[in-house]
Amino acid sequence: MPKHGAHAAPKTIDERLHELHARRTRLELGGGVAQIEKQHAGGKLTARERVAKLTDEGSFQEVGLFAQHQCTAFGLGHRELPADGVITGCAKVDGKTVHLASQDFTVSGGAAGEVHSLKVAEMQELSLKTGSPFIFINDSGGARVQEGIGSLSGYGKVFYFNVMLSGSVPQISLICGPCAGGASYSPALTDFIIQTRRAQMFITGPQVIKQVTGEVVTAEQLGGADAQMRSGVVHLIAEDDEEAIYLCRRLLSFMPSNNLEDPPHLPFDEPVEADPELNHVIPADPKLGYDVREVITRVVDEGDFLEIQSGFAANIVVGFARVTGRSVGIVANQPCVMAGALDINSSDKAARFIRFCNAFNIPIVTFVDVPGFLPGVEQEYGGIIRHGAKMLFAYSATTVPKLTIILRKAYGGAFLAMCSKDLGADRVVAWPTAEVAVMGAEGAAEIVFRKEIDGAEDKPAKRKEMIELYRESFANPYVAAGRSLVDDVIEPAQTRKFLALALDSLATKRETRPPKKHGLIPL
Repeated sequence: MPKHGAHAAPKTIDERLHELHARRTRLELGGGVAQIEKQHAGGKLTARERVAKLTDEGSFQEVGLFAQHQCTAFGLGHRELPADGVITGCAKVDGKTVHLASQDFTVSGGAAGEVHSLKVAEMQELSLKTGSPFIFINDSGGARVQEGIGSLSGYGKVFYFNVMLSGSVPQISLICGPCAGGASYSPALTDFIIQTRRAQMFITGPQVIKQVTGEVVTAEQLGGADAQMRSGVVHLIAEDDEEAIYLCRRLLSFMPSNNLEDPPHLPFDEPVEADPELNHVIPADPKLGYDVREVITRVVDEGDFLEIQSGFAANIVVGFARVTGRSVGIVANQPCVMAGALDINSSDKAARFIRFCNAFNIPIVTFVDVPGFLPGVEQEYGGIIRHGAKMLFAYSATTVPKLTIILRKAYGGAFLAMCSKDLGADRVVAWPTAEVAVMGAEGAAEIVFRKEIDGAEDKPAKRKEMIELYRESFANPYVAAGRSLVDDVIEPAQTRKFLALALDSLATKRETRPPKKHGLIPL
């Protein structure tokens, strides 16, 4: 013992370094070995393992390892929560700088307190300052109730920065565990949500629903990946954490880091060959369907197409691809689902995707085979006019290169909504199988040739004759081409070449819009 008044010898640098390494080791273990093993037993990676697999080796720089909650109530005063339950920092993903947050379920179930959320918000703010994508890996039991309104305030800051980042830098959410209550609104404010099959996401849990409404439902039925895909909330489903990370990296590969950059343009020096198989994709019978994805995969590089929200509003297909190395967004009617008609959900799905592409300078390629907007009382009562207008708004407001290929049916207002010349398409071409008209030949003939049909002795034969007359006269691409509503009629086999040349010529496109804060159609 030192004598009275004497001071202990100051720690040497070696002692201080030993203390530092010991602290770091303890904190980096999160909730400890037992909790890590429990996480693995549940088929999930830990927060740090997810970060390590997502980012380029050796590139992650953590921010906030020593951050601690400030709560003293309900037994938390002397309880250490390593990194306050969330790993935050910056790193490279395939050479591209990103900022990220990864919730640590091994630490108090990943519960989000005020400091926890402030760490997330700090990364969001740095994403905005540096023009780098933000990635949030969710795995949390919800708000840290011991902190009361402090945890709510933290959520609010995260939501605020989600909105500040929107349209400035890409935001991707990975749902790798629970994401319930108010926490689920942060992913909903981001651009893309990837959910694993081991995760659930919902606002109100099964127990509360049963108490309030009497409805009985399991957590998986309520918030599982399939349920949230059908609802249109989730964009991609992953079997496990590793696939979710792979999909996140793949998504990022099509995007620029921010709205002031062009999307990646990969080296491409192969000749663009014609594809004669495309000449035979469209069935001779206009009533028969086909899978539009066969067209898409034949015209994009190496048949590589990342479809988004494949389990929601399947009557329209959206996703990312490349044409001669250039990133493009694809929007296409799907004739084998509801004949490709537009409805409430498909209008919402397409409009949101179009807006994302426009925000991040990604050209849009639209494949048209649409018989119209879906008729029916349910659609009208559900607001098909309001929802359908979103597509008109989204395409009209878009300034990136817009290329439209009419494959077959292009009828009425739905033809306009699928990026017609009048909505600002830079190029519109048609296949010889295209039918550009106000409506289908069957319906139009009944109106245009009603007197002839009613006055005929053999009405069915006359109707058939008039339908064919209308189809030959109007339901073809040449009338529209004659009015300059279609720029060219091309052989289907030449579609890839057309896209490559058009994208190259439009690479320097610049187009301005009237100065205003924003348009007023809600999306």
